[in-house]
Amino acid sequence: ARKWRHAKSLLKTILMGQVLSLLICGTAVSCGYLVEDKVETPMLQSFLNYALLLFTYTTLLSTSKGDRNILQILKTNWWKYLAMAVADVEANYAVVKAYQFTTLTSIQLLDCFVIPVLMLLSWFILKTRYRLMHFVAVAVCLLGVGAMVGADILAGRNQGSTNHVLLGDGLVLLSAVLYAISNMCQEHTVKNLSRIEFLGMMGLFGTLISGIQLAVLETDAVRKIKWNFRISMLFVVYTLCMYALYSFMPVVVKMTSATAVNLSLLTADLFSLFCGLFLFEYKFSALYIISFVIITVGFVMFNAIPTYSALPEEPAEPSDDPNAQSSSDHLIVADHVHSFMTTVYLSSGRSFQ
Repeated sequence: ARKWRHAKSLLKTILMGQVLSLLICGTAVSCGYLVEDKVETPMLQSFLNYALLLFTYTTLLSTSKGDRNILQILKTNWWKYLAMAVADVEANYAVVKAYQFTTLTSIQLLDCFVIPVLMLLSWFILKTRYRLMHFVAVAVCLLGVGAMVGADILAGRNQGSTNHVLLGDGLVLLSAVLYAISNMCQEHTVKNLSRIEFLGMMGLFGTLISGIQLAVLETDAVRKIKWNFRISMLFVVYTLCMYALYSFMPVVVKMTSATAVNLSLLTADLFSLFCGLFLFEYKFSALYIISFVIITVGFVMFNAIPTYSALPEEPAEPSDDPNAQSSSDHLIVADHVHSFMTTVYLSSGRSFQ
C-alpha cells in the first residue's frame, strides 16, 4: 500500500510539473506571435501579470487577520519581499534582454545553471540534503537538454544575435542566479508561511518594480503598439498563462521542492518546439522526442527518492491560509521550479525568439 501511495504521488507530481510546462508554452507561443507583430514589450507583459497578482492575492492578504496580516508583514519583512521581487523581475528582464546579444543555443544551455545554483543555495540556506541519486538525476536531465540543443542546431534554430556574446551569456548567468534566489525564497515561504502571503507580496512589490521599469524603459514601445483585437487577445492569453503559472507553481513547490520543479520545467522548451512545428513551421527532429524522454526519466529519478532538511524542528506558526504548512514539514519529495521562464522566459518566465 505504501509503494502504491508513493507511485500515485510521483505520478501526480509528474503531471502537475507538466501542467506548469504547458503554461510556460502558452506564454512562449503568445509572445512569439507578439514578436511577429513587432510588439516587444517584456516589461509591460510582466507588469500586467504582477498587477493581476496584486488585484487578487494582495487584496486577499489585506483581508486576513492576526500576526500575518499585510500591515504586520510590511512592518517586519518588507525588505525581504522587496529583495525577492527584485530578483524575480530582473531575472525575467535579463534573460529576455540576452536574446539581443547571444544565441538561443547559449541561452538554453546557460539557463540550466539555475539548477546547480538552486541546489547549492538550498543546501546551505534551507539545509536541504540530497543523495547521490539526485545528482545523477540532474545529470540525466541536463543530458536531455543537450539533446534538445543538438536538435535545434541540426534544425537550424540557432537564432539570436552574435553581437556582444559575452554580455549576452553574462545576462543569462545573472538571470539564472536571480531565478535561483527567487525560487529558493518561494520554497521557504510557501512551506513555512503560506502561498497567499508569497503571491500577495510578490504582486505588491512586483507591480511596483515592474511599473517603474516600464515607465523608464518601454514608454515609447508601448506608445507604438497598434492595438487591435488580435494583439489584445495575445496580451490576454500571455497574462492569464503567466498568472496561472505563478498561482499554481507554489502548490507544486510545496508538494516537492523548487529544484524538482525546475527540472520538470526543462520540458517547457520542448512543448514550445512541438507547437512551433505547427505554428511557426519548425523542422522536426527525432532528437526532440529523445530529449523529452531523457528529461522525464531524470525527473522521475529525482523524485523517486525523497530529500530531507537538516533544519531543527520548529513550532508551527499560525496562518489563516488553509494551504499553509508548518516548518516542521521537512520531509520533501524533491521537485523543483524552473528557471522561471523561458523559450520566452519567464515572467519565468521562456520566450520564442
